[in-house]
Amino acid sequence: MDSRRAAPPDAPAEIGGRAIDNLRFIRETMERAIAFTAVVEAFIAFSIGAWAMALKARRAGATLFSGPARRFLLTLSPPLFAGAVVTLALARAGQTSLLPGIWLLLYGTAVVTGGAFAVRIVPAMGLLLMLLGCLALVCPPAWGTAFLAAGFGGLQIGFGIAIARRHGG
Repeated sequence: MDSRRAAPPDAPAEIGGRAIDNLRFIRETMERAIAFTAVVEAFIAFSIGAWAMALKARRAGATLFSGPARRFLLTLSPPLFAGAVVTLALARAGQTSLLPGIWLLLYGTAVVTGGAFAVRIVPAMGLLLMLLGCLALVCPPAWGTAFLAAGFGGLQIGFGIAIARRHGG
């Protein structure tokens, strides 16, 4: 038998650092995709809302930008604009975990102020949205999606049904 042995294979290259870099890249890419998706969804929601308001105004024989609708728009817009600016700032800073609470809080503020010219149930919904936003900001970030679902899903649908039944839409 030959006393010479084959040289041991080279040790595998250290992949720990490379794997961490790859995971970081994947996470950052997904965060950017989520932020982009949120913007697209916001645009779609805004478009559907504008279409529904125009349809309702047309059926009522009113114009969309006069009287109560104008006051509603003027009081609703500033908190929503603030939410858009804060969203961009937080996304740039990599603090997207704060967005669910901020969105609920500022949207709730918009509903409260805009609801000043609506039926009483509208500002009540806004206060509940604000409360959910406050809770989302102090609870674990992993709960953010659940808070968004409760606010933009549950509260919006529940109050929408109540408003439609009691006040005709």
